[in-house]
Amino acid sequence: MKRHTIFLCFVVLILLHVRPALAQSKAEPGFDKLKSLIGEWQGKNPEGTPLRLTYQLFSGGSALVETMEPGGDRPSMITVYHLDGDNLMMTHYCSAQNQPRMRAKPMASKVNKIDFSFVDATNLANPSDGHMRGLVVTFADDNHITQEWTFLEDGKESPWKFEFERKK
Repeated sequence: MKRHTIFLCFVVLILLHVRPALAQSKAEPGFDKLKSLIGEWQGKNPEGTPLRLTYQLFSGGSALVETMEPGGDRPSMITVYHLDGDNLMMTHYCSAQNQPRMRAKPMASKVNKIDFSFVDATNLANPSDGHMRGLVVTFADDNHITQEWTFLEDGKESPWKFEFERKK
């Protein structure tokens, strides 16, 4: 009987510690919506040059990696999306050779749009140097998305809008 009681106490202690880890993040619906993008996408930049996006899930489902291939002689870029407690975060590894981190604004339970705002950046020597300041991802339907990036340089914001279609 004593052994049984000790075992039950041990199980209860483990469950008390595991339960918070199993609680769903408030940002999980947004992350799940982003994970629905897994696969290949095609689109064009504002100048009409073809672009390709690829979404892949890594690290046991905890990181979604977006690879943007802008075509021509422009270098590829990656963006990594992940949860951080109740926040949906992203880090953009930019061809400007800096790495802005952004946090999504709180979302409704039905996610049609995710609005990321600048938190900080690595490898940004001066705040006036060119870097991405924001990203809005809009989900038109299961096969069409829009990305609206905001680039900031010398105090001037430049919007960049890209429309993508799932490659079939």
